[in-house]
Amino acid sequence: MSNRRRRRLTDIFDTDSIKQAARTCADGMMSFYSGNETGMPVGLLPDPYYWWEAGAMFGQMIEYWFYTGDTTYNDVVTQGMLAQIGPHNDFMPPNQTKTEGNDDQAFWGFAALSAAELNYPDPPPKQPSWLSLAQAVFNEQAARWDTTKCGGGLRWQIYLTNNGYNYKNSISNGGFFQLAARLARYTNNATYADWAEKTWDWMSNSVLMDKNFYIYDGTQMATNCTVLPETSRIQWTYNAGTMLMGAANMYNYTDGNSTWRQRTEDILQGSAVFFPKQYGGDIMQEVACEPQGTCNYDQPSFKAYLSRWMAATMQLAPFTTNFILPKLKASAMGAAGQCSGAPRGNTMCGRHWMNTTWDGNQGVGEQMSALAIIQANLIQKVAGPVSMAKGGTSKSDPSAGDQGGPSSSSNPLPQVDTRSITMGDRAGAGIITAGVLSGLLGTLAWISL
Repeated sequence: MSNRRRRRLTDIFDTDSIKQAARTCADGMMSFYSGNETGMPVGLLPDPYYWWEAGAMFGQMIEYWFYTGDTTYNDVVTQGMLAQIGPHNDFMPPNQTKTEGNDDQAFWGFAALSAAELNYPDPPPKQPSWLSLAQAVFNEQAARWDTTKCGGGLRWQIYLTNNGYNYKNSISNGGFFQLAARLARYTNNATYADWAEKTWDWMSNSVLMDKNFYIYDGTQMATNCTVLPETSRIQWTYNAGTMLMGAANMYNYTDGNSTWRQRTEDILQGSAVFFPKQYGGDIMQEVACEPQGTCNYDQPSFKAYLSRWMAATMQLAPFTTNFILPKLKASAMGAAGQCSGAPRGNTMCGRHWMNTTWDGNQGVGEQMSALAIIQANLIQKVAGPVSMAKGGTSKSDPSAGDQGGPSSSSNPLPQVDTRSITMGDRAGAGIITAGVLSGLLGTLAWISL
Protein backbone atom coordinates (compact mmCIF):
# COMPACT_ATOMS: atom_id res chain seq x y z
CA MET A 1 0.00 0.00 0.00
CA SER A 2 1.43 3.36 -0.96
CA ASN A 3 2.16 5.97 1.68
CA ARG A 4 -0.45 8.21 0.10
CA ARG A 5 -3.07 5.47 0.27
CA ARG A 6 -2.17 4.63 3.83
CA ARG A 7 -2.44 8.29 4.84
CA ARG A 8 -5.92 8.40 3.34
CA LEU A 9 -6.86 5.15 5.07
CA THR A 10 -5.75 6.37 8.46
CA ASP A 11 -7.31 9.83 8.17
CA ILE A 12 -10.44 8.91 10.08
CA PHE A 13 -11.42 12.52 10.67
CA ASP A 14 -12.43 13.07 7.05
CA THR A 15 -15.74 11.62 5.82
CA ASP A 16 -14.58 10.87 2.30
CA SER A 17 -11.46 9.12 3.57
CA ILE A 18 -13.49 7.00 5.98
CA LYS A 19 -15.78 5.95 3.16
CA GLN A 20 -12.84 5.11 0.90
CA ALA A 21 -11.22 3.10 3.66
CA ALA A 22 -14.51 1.31 4.31
CA ARG A 23 -14.81 0.47 0.60
CA THR A 24 -11.32 -1.04 0.68
CA CYS A 25 -12.27 -3.23 3.64
CA ALA A 26 -15.64 -4.17 2.15
CA ASP A 27 -14.06 -5.18 -1.16
CA GLY A 28 -11.57 -7.34 0.70
CA MET A 29 -14.25 -9.02 2.79
CA MET A 30 -16.58 -9.70 -0.12
CA SER A 31 -13.70 -11.18 -2.11
CA PHE A 32 -14.04 -14.25 0.15
CA TYR A 33 -17.70 -14.69 -0.81
CA SER A 34 -18.41 -16.87 -3.83
CA GLY A 35 -22.18 -17.22 -3.54
CA ASN A 36 -22.72 -14.88 -6.46
CA GLU A 37 -20.67 -17.10 -8.77
CA THR A 38 -22.20 -19.68 -11.08
CA GLY A 39 -22.70 -23.04 -9.40
CA MET A 40 -21.78 -21.86 -5.90
CA PRO A 41 -24.21 -22.02 -2.94
CA VAL A 42 -25.94 -18.68 -2.48
CA GLY A 43 -25.70 -17.10 0.96
CA LEU A 44 -22.85 -19.26 2.25
CA LEU A 45 -19.19 -18.56 2.82
CA PRO A 46 -16.73 -21.25 1.73
CA ASP A 47 -14.97 -23.49 4.22
CA PRO A 48 -13.69 -23.04 6.86
CA TYR A 49 -16.31 -20.41 7.68
CA TYR A 50 -19.54 -21.42 9.36
CA TRP A 51 -23.07 -20.48 8.30
CA TRP A 52 -23.60 -17.91 11.04
CA GLU A 53 -20.67 -15.77 9.90
CA ALA A 54 -22.26 -15.29 6.48
CA GLY A 55 -25.29 -13.80 8.24
CA ALA A 56 -23.00 -11.55 10.25
CA MET A 57 -21.21 -10.53 7.04
CA PHE A 58 -24.47 -9.58 5.33
CA GLY A 59 -25.49 -7.58 8.40
CA GLN A 60 -22.18 -5.77 8.21
CA MET A 61 -22.74 -4.98 4.54
CA ILE A 62 -26.21 -3.58 5.27
CA GLU A 63 -24.53 -1.17 7.66
CA TYR A 64 -21.85 -0.44 5.05
CA TRP A 65 -24.58 0.62 2.61
CA PHE A 66 -26.18 2.79 5.30
CA TYR A 67 -22.98 4.55 6.30
CA THR A 68 -21.59 5.12 2.81
CA GLY A 69 -24.54 5.10 0.42
CA ASP A 70 -22.65 2.62 -1.76
CA THR A 71 -25.14 0.20 -3.36
CA THR A 72 -22.50 -1.95 -5.11
CA TYR A 73 -23.19 -5.04 -3.02
CA ASN A 74 -26.89 -4.59 -2.25
CA ASP A 75 -28.17 -7.13 -4.77
CA VAL A 76 -25.66 -9.73 -3.59
CA VAL A 77 -26.58 -9.10 0.06
CA THR A 78 -30.33 -9.31 -0.54
CA GLN A 79 -29.97 -12.46 -2.64
CA GLY A 80 -27.77 -14.10 -0.01
CA MET A 81 -30.09 -13.21 2.88
CA LEU A 82 -33.21 -14.49 1.17
CA ALA A 83 -31.51 -17.70 0.04
CA GLN A 84 -31.09 -18.72 3.69
CA ILE A 85 -34.52 -17.95 5.14
CA GLY A 86 -35.75 -21.55 4.93
CA PRO A 87 -39.26 -22.88 4.22
CA HIS A 88 -40.75 -21.22 7.32
CA ASN A 89 -39.11 -17.80 6.75
CA ASP A 90 -37.15 -18.05 9.99
CA PHE A 91 -33.50 -18.58 9.04
CA MET A 92 -33.77 -22.32 9.60
CA PRO A 93 -32.75 -23.57 6.13
CA PRO A 94 -32.69 -27.35 5.63
CA ASN A 95 -28.99 -27.23 4.78
CA GLN A 96 -28.16 -25.99 8.31
CA THR A 97 -30.77 -27.15 10.78
CA LYS A 98 -28.85 -30.22 11.95
CA THR A 99 -25.99 -28.10 13.21
CA GLU A 100 -27.67 -24.74 13.78
CA GLY A 101 -27.53 -23.17 17.23
CA ASN A 102 -29.61 -20.41 18.78
CA ASP A 103 -26.68 -18.04 18.47
CA ASP A 104 -26.31 -18.86 14.76
CA GLN A 105 -29.95 -18.11 14.06
CA ALA A 106 -29.71 -14.89 16.09
CA PHE A 107 -26.99 -13.42 13.88
CA TRP A 108 -29.18 -13.81 10.80
CA GLY A 109 -31.99 -12.23 12.82
CA PHE A 110 -29.71 -9.31 13.69
CA ALA A 111 -29.00 -8.76 9.98
CA ALA A 112 -32.70 -8.74 9.10
CA LEU A 113 -33.47 -6.38 11.97
CA SER A 114 -30.69 -4.02 10.89
CA ALA A 115 -32.26 -3.97 7.43
CA ALA A 116 -35.57 -2.93 8.98
CA GLU A 117 -34.04 -0.34 11.32
CA LEU A 118 -31.93 1.27 8.60
CA ASN A 119 -34.61 1.19 5.88
CA TYR A 120 -32.51 -1.03 3.68
CA PRO A 121 -34.44 -1.73 0.44
CA ASP A 122 -37.33 -4.11 1.06
CA PRO A 123 -37.23 -7.64 -0.36
CA PRO A 124 -39.06 -8.32 -3.63
CA PRO A 125 -42.85 -8.84 -3.53
CA LYS A 126 -44.04 -12.18 -2.12
CA GLN A 127 -40.92 -12.42 0.02
CA PRO A 128 -41.14 -11.98 3.82
CA SER A 129 -40.28 -8.56 5.20
CA TRP A 130 -37.03 -7.95 7.05
CA LEU A 131 -38.95 -7.22 10.24
CA SER A 132 -41.01 -10.41 10.02
CA LEU A 133 -37.85 -12.48 9.60
CA ALA A 134 -36.47 -11.04 12.84
CA GLN A 135 -39.83 -11.59 14.54
CA ALA A 136 -39.79 -15.24 13.44
CA VAL A 137 -36.39 -15.74 15.05
CA PHE A 138 -37.58 -14.11 18.24
CA ASN A 139 -40.79 -16.18 18.39
CA GLU A 140 -39.01 -19.46 17.90
CA GLN A 141 -36.34 -18.66 20.45
CA ALA A 142 -38.90 -17.53 23.01
CA ALA A 143 -40.56 -20.91 22.54
CA ARG A 144 -37.21 -22.56 23.32
CA TRP A 145 -36.84 -20.79 26.68
CA ASP A 146 -35.99 -23.77 28.82
CA THR A 147 -37.10 -24.06 32.44
CA THR A 148 -36.16 -27.71 32.94
CA LYS A 149 -32.81 -26.63 34.41
CA CYS A 150 -31.18 -23.40 35.59
CA GLY A 151 -34.46 -21.54 36.09
CA GLY A 152 -34.71 -20.59 32.43
CA GLY A 153 -32.42 -19.50 29.65
CA LEU A 154 -31.72 -20.72 26.15
CA ARG A 155 -29.61 -23.73 25.37
CA TRP A 156 -26.70 -23.14 23.03
CA GLN A 157 -27.88 -25.73 20.53
CA ILE A 158 -31.38 -26.23 19.17
CA TYR A 159 -31.33 -29.99 18.54
CA LEU A 160 -30.83 -32.72 21.12
CA THR A 161 -28.26 -34.51 18.96
CA ASN A 162 -25.94 -31.52 18.76
CA ASN A 163 -22.85 -31.13 20.92
CA GLY A 164 -23.63 -28.26 23.28
CA TYR A 165 -27.33 -28.98 23.72
CA ASN A 166 -26.82 -29.11 27.50
CA TYR A 167 -24.81 -25.88 27.59
CA LYS A 168 -26.37 -22.49 28.25
CA ASN A 169 -24.17 -19.72 26.96
CA SER A 170 -24.00 -15.96 26.93
CA ILE A 171 -24.13 -15.35 23.20
CA SER A 172 -27.36 -17.34 22.76
CA ASN A 173 -29.07 -15.66 25.69
CA GLY A 174 -27.49 -12.28 25.01
CA GLY A 175 -28.52 -12.57 21.39
CA PHE A 176 -32.13 -13.26 22.39
CA PHE A 177 -32.00 -10.32 24.81
CA GLN A 178 -30.78 -8.04 22.05
CA LEU A 179 -33.46 -9.21 19.60
CA ALA A 180 -36.18 -8.63 22.18
CA ALA A 181 -34.91 -5.17 23.11
CA ARG A 182 -34.53 -4.03 19.51
CA LEU A 183 -37.96 -5.35 18.58
CA ALA A 184 -39.43 -3.52 21.58
CA ARG A 185 -37.93 -0.24 20.39
CA TYR A 186 -38.87 -0.77 16.75
CA THR A 187 -42.46 -1.94 17.31
CA ASN A 188 -43.23 -0.16 20.60
CA ASN A 189 -44.66 -3.47 21.77
CA ALA A 190 -44.42 -4.24 25.47
CA THR A 191 -44.31 -8.02 24.98
CA TYR A 192 -40.81 -7.82 23.53
CA ALA A 193 -39.73 -5.52 26.37
CA ASP A 194 -41.03 -8.02 28.92
CA TRP A 195 -38.88 -10.75 27.37
CA ALA A 196 -35.86 -8.44 27.37
CA GLU A 197 -36.38 -7.77 31.09
CA LYS A 198 -36.80 -11.48 31.77
CA THR A 199 -33.64 -12.39 29.90
CA TRP A 200 -31.58 -9.66 31.57
CA ASP A 201 -32.75 -10.85 34.98
CA TRP A 202 -31.82 -14.43 34.16
CA MET A 203 -28.38 -13.45 32.88
CA SER A 204 -27.61 -11.11 35.76
CA ASN A 205 -28.61 -13.73 38.33
CA SER A 206 -26.55 -16.45 36.68
CA VAL A 207 -22.85 -17.24 36.85
CA LEU A 208 -22.50 -15.81 33.33
CA MET A 209 -22.35 -12.22 34.56
CA ASP A 210 -20.38 -11.20 37.65
CA LYS A 211 -20.44 -8.11 39.88
CA ASN A 212 -17.96 -6.36 37.58
CA PHE A 213 -20.29 -7.00 34.63
CA TYR A 214 -17.77 -9.29 33.06
CA ILE A 215 -19.68 -11.70 30.85
CA TYR A 216 -18.37 -15.23 30.59
CA ASP A 217 -18.84 -17.86 27.91
CA GLY A 218 -21.27 -20.44 29.29
CA THR A 219 -22.22 -23.01 31.90
CA GLN A 220 -23.32 -26.65 31.96
CA MET A 221 -26.89 -27.66 32.75
CA ALA A 222 -25.58 -30.71 34.63
CA THR A 223 -24.64 -28.35 37.48
CA ASN A 224 -27.95 -26.50 37.18
CA CYS A 225 -25.84 -23.64 35.79
CA THR A 226 -24.36 -22.93 39.23
CA VAL A 227 -20.74 -23.58 38.29
CA LEU A 228 -18.60 -21.65 35.85
CA PRO A 229 -16.02 -24.10 34.50
CA GLU A 230 -12.49 -22.79 34.21
CA THR A 231 -12.66 -23.40 30.46
CA SER A 232 -15.69 -21.07 30.29
CA ARG A 233 -14.16 -18.32 32.43
CA ILE A 234 -13.25 -16.37 29.33
CA GLN A 235 -14.60 -13.10 27.98
CA TRP A 236 -15.38 -12.36 24.35
CA THR A 237 -16.08 -8.96 22.88
CA TYR A 238 -19.32 -10.06 21.26
CA ASN A 239 -20.83 -11.19 24.56
CA ALA A 240 -20.30 -7.75 26.07
CA GLY A 241 -21.44 -6.18 22.80
CA THR A 242 -24.75 -8.00 22.57
CA MET A 243 -25.66 -7.16 26.17
CA LEU A 244 -24.66 -3.54 25.59
CA MET A 245 -26.81 -3.29 22.47
CA GLY A 246 -29.79 -4.73 24.28
CA ALA A 247 -29.40 -2.45 27.29
CA ALA A 248 -29.02 0.65 25.11
CA ASN A 249 -32.17 -0.22 23.18
CA MET A 250 -34.07 -0.71 26.43
CA TYR A 251 -32.75 2.63 27.72
CA ASN A 252 -34.06 4.23 24.55
CA TYR A 253 -37.35 2.33 24.57
CA THR A 254 -38.04 3.47 28.15
CA ASP A 255 -37.14 7.08 27.31
CA GLY A 256 -34.12 7.17 29.56
CA ASN A 257 -35.16 4.94 32.45
CA SER A 258 -32.54 5.23 35.19
CA THR A 259 -32.29 1.47 35.70
CA TRP A 260 -31.47 0.86 32.06
CA ARG A 261 -29.06 3.77 32.07
CA GLN A 262 -27.17 2.20 34.95
CA ARG A 263 -27.15 -1.19 33.26
CA THR A 264 -25.81 0.33 30.05
CA GLU A 265 -23.08 2.10 32.01
CA ASP A 266 -22.23 -1.07 33.90
CA ILE A 267 -21.81 -3.14 30.73
CA LEU A 268 -19.66 -0.39 29.22
CA GLN A 269 -17.42 -0.31 32.26
CA GLY A 270 -17.10 -4.09 32.13
CA SER A 271 -16.11 -3.86 28.47
CA ALA A 272 -13.03 -1.84 29.40
CA VAL A 273 -11.22 -5.17 29.73
CA PHE A 274 -11.10 -5.28 25.92
CA PHE A 275 -9.12 -2.02 25.78
CA PRO A 276 -5.85 -2.90 27.57
CA LYS A 277 -4.19 -0.09 29.45
CA GLN A 278 -0.75 -1.05 28.15
CA TYR A 279 -1.90 0.14 24.71
CA GLY A 280 -3.41 3.37 26.00
CA GLY A 281 -6.79 2.03 27.09
CA ASP A 282 -8.63 2.82 23.83
CA ILE A 283 -7.53 0.15 21.31
CA MET A 284 -9.75 -2.93 21.16
CA GLN A 285 -8.25 -6.37 21.58
CA GLU A 286 -9.80 -9.85 21.68
CA VAL A 287 -8.09 -10.59 24.97
CA ALA A 288 -9.09 -14.27 25.12
CA CYS A 289 -7.13 -15.25 22.03
CA GLU A 290 -5.15 -12.44 20.35
CA PRO A 291 -2.25 -12.19 22.81
CA GLN A 292 -1.86 -15.98 22.81
CA GLY A 293 -2.23 -16.32 19.04
CA THR A 294 -5.00 -18.88 19.47
CA CYS A 295 -7.93 -17.26 17.64
CA ASN A 296 -9.85 -19.67 15.42
CA TYR A 297 -11.72 -18.78 12.22
CA ASP A 298 -14.77 -17.41 14.10
CA GLN A 299 -13.13 -15.26 16.72
CA PRO A 300 -11.41 -12.60 14.56
CA SER A 301 -14.88 -11.33 13.64
CA PHE A 302 -15.99 -10.79 17.24
CA LYS A 303 -14.53 -7.28 17.47
CA ALA A 304 -16.79 -6.28 14.58
CA TYR A 305 -19.89 -6.78 16.70
CA LEU A 306 -18.64 -4.83 19.71
CA SER A 307 -17.57 -2.06 17.30
CA ARG A 308 -20.96 -1.93 15.61
CA TRP A 309 -22.94 -2.09 18.81
CA MET A 310 -20.82 0.50 20.64
CA ALA A 311 -21.43 2.91 17.78
CA ALA A 312 -25.17 2.23 17.84
CA THR A 313 -25.16 2.72 21.62
CA MET A 314 -23.90 6.26 21.12
CA GLN A 315 -27.05 7.03 19.15
CA LEU A 316 -29.46 5.20 21.41
CA ALA A 317 -27.90 6.43 24.66
CA PRO A 318 -25.94 9.63 23.92
CA PHE A 319 -24.59 9.86 27.49
CA THR A 320 -22.14 7.09 26.50
CA THR A 321 -20.38 9.23 23.87
CA ASN A 322 -17.46 10.34 26.03
CA PHE A 323 -16.62 6.76 26.89
CA ILE A 324 -17.14 5.24 23.44
CA LEU A 325 -15.94 7.82 20.92
CA PRO A 326 -12.22 7.82 21.86
CA LYS A 327 -12.24 4.03 21.58
CA LEU A 328 -13.83 4.10 18.14
CA LYS A 329 -11.19 6.58 16.95
CA ALA A 330 -8.12 4.91 18.41
CA SER A 331 -9.23 1.42 17.38
CA ALA A 332 -9.99 2.60 13.83
CA MET A 333 -6.52 4.10 13.57
CA GLY A 334 -5.06 0.80 14.71
CA ALA A 335 -7.20 -1.22 12.31
CA ALA A 336 -6.22 1.03 9.42
CA GLY A 337 -2.56 0.38 10.21
CA GLN A 338 -3.27 -3.34 9.89
CA CYS A 339 -4.52 -2.75 6.34
CA SER A 340 -1.06 -1.83 5.14
CA GLY A 341 1.25 -4.23 3.33
CA ALA A 342 -1.06 -7.22 2.99
CA PRO A 343 -1.43 -9.27 -0.20
CA ARG A 344 -4.44 -9.56 -2.54
CA GLY A 345 -4.19 -6.08 -3.95
CA ASN A 346 -3.59 -4.47 -0.56
CA THR A 347 -7.23 -4.94 0.39
CA MET A 348 -6.54 -7.32 3.29
CA CYS A 349 -6.38 -6.28 6.94
CA GLY A 350 -4.72 -7.97 9.88
CA ARG A 351 -5.86 -8.68 13.41
CA HIS A 352 -3.71 -6.87 15.99
CA TRP A 353 -4.80 -3.25 16.00
CA MET A 354 -2.09 -2.11 18.38
CA ASN A 355 0.52 -2.81 15.67
CA THR A 356 1.08 -0.30 12.88
CA THR A 357 1.67 -2.70 10.00
CA TRP A 358 0.01 -5.85 8.73
CA ASP A 359 0.60 -8.81 11.08
CA GLY A 360 0.25 -11.59 8.51
CA ASN A 361 -3.33 -12.57 9.42
CA GLN A 362 -6.18 -12.30 6.95
CA GLY A 363 -9.71 -13.59 6.58
CA VAL A 364 -13.37 -12.73 6.65
CA GLY A 365 -13.27 -11.94 10.37
CA GLU A 366 -10.29 -9.61 10.14
CA GLN A 367 -11.93 -7.75 7.25
CA MET A 368 -15.26 -7.53 8.99
CA SER A 369 -13.74 -6.16 12.18
CA ALA A 370 -11.67 -3.55 10.35
CA LEU A 371 -14.68 -2.47 8.29
CA ALA A 372 -16.89 -2.24 11.37
CA ILE A 373 -14.56 -0.09 13.43
CA ILE A 374 -13.55 2.21 10.58
CA GLN A 375 -17.08 2.96 9.38
CA ALA A 376 -18.28 3.28 12.99
CA ASN A 377 -16.50 6.64 12.95
CA LEU A 378 -19.29 7.89 10.69
CA ILE A 379 -21.91 7.28 13.39
CA GLN A 380 -22.31 10.97 14.15
CA LYS A 381 -22.97 11.74 10.50
CA VAL A 382 -25.91 9.43 9.92
CA ALA A 383 -29.48 9.35 11.16
CA GLY A 384 -30.52 6.99 13.90
CA PRO A 385 -32.54 3.78 13.47
CA VAL A 386 -36.14 4.14 12.38
CA SER A 387 -39.16 2.48 13.95
CA MET A 388 -42.67 1.47 12.94
CA ALA A 389 -43.92 4.78 14.30
CA LYS A 390 -41.22 6.91 12.73
CA GLY A 391 -40.06 6.20 9.20
CA GLY A 392 -39.88 2.40 9.11
CA THR A 393 -41.23 0.64 6.01
CA SER A 394 -40.72 -3.01 6.92
CA LYS A 395 -44.01 -4.81 7.59
CA SER A 396 -44.71 -6.50 10.90
CA ASP A 397 -45.87 -10.10 11.37
CA PRO A 398 -46.02 -10.78 15.12
CA SER A 399 -46.99 -14.42 14.52
CA ALA A 400 -44.06 -15.20 12.20
CA GLY A 401 -42.14 -18.42 12.68
CA ASP A 402 -42.56 -22.17 12.60
CA GLN A 403 -45.34 -23.21 14.96
CA GLY A 404 -44.20 -26.82 14.73
CA GLY A 405 -40.46 -26.39 15.11
CA PRO A 406 -38.31 -27.51 18.05
CA SER A 407 -39.31 -25.77 21.26
CA SER A 408 -39.50 -26.31 24.99
CA SER A 409 -42.53 -28.44 25.80
CA SER A 410 -43.35 -26.13 28.70
CA ASN A 411 -43.10 -22.96 26.66
CA PRO A 412 -44.94 -22.82 23.32
CA LEU A 413 -44.65 -19.85 20.99
CA PRO A 414 -45.45 -16.63 22.87
CA GLN A 415 -48.54 -14.63 22.11
CA VAL A 416 -47.19 -11.27 21.04
CA ASP A 417 -49.55 -8.43 21.88
CA THR A 418 -50.64 -6.94 18.57
CA ARG A 419 -52.85 -4.14 19.86
CA SER A 420 -51.86 -0.53 19.36
CA ILE A 421 -49.67 0.53 22.25
CA THR A 422 -50.65 3.81 23.86
CA MET A 423 -48.71 6.11 26.12
CA GLY A 424 -50.64 4.59 29.01
CA ASP A 425 -49.16 1.17 28.35
CA ARG A 426 -45.82 2.13 29.82
CA ALA A 427 -44.65 5.23 31.59
CA GLY A 428 -42.40 7.46 29.59
CA ALA A 429 -42.57 5.43 26.39
CA GLY A 430 -40.44 7.17 23.83
CA ILE A 431 -39.75 6.61 20.18
CA ILE A 432 -36.68 8.51 19.14
CA THR A 433 -35.89 10.09 15.87
CA ALA A 434 -32.68 11.57 14.69
CA GLY A 435 -31.72 14.32 12.34
CA VAL A 436 -28.56 14.04 10.33
CA LEU A 437 -25.71 14.34 12.80
CA SER A 438 -22.86 16.52 11.69
CA GLY A 439 -19.23 16.76 12.72
CA LEU A 440 -17.27 13.75 13.93
CA LEU A 441 -16.63 15.60 17.19
CA GLY A 442 -20.07 17.21 17.32
CA THR A 443 -22.79 16.59 19.85
CA LEU A 444 -25.49 14.01 19.19
CA ALA A 445 -28.82 15.69 18.69
CA TRP A 446 -31.86 13.55 19.37
CA ILE A 447 -35.52 14.40 19.53
CA SER A 448 -37.69 12.29 21.82
CA LEU A 449 -41.33 12.17 20.92
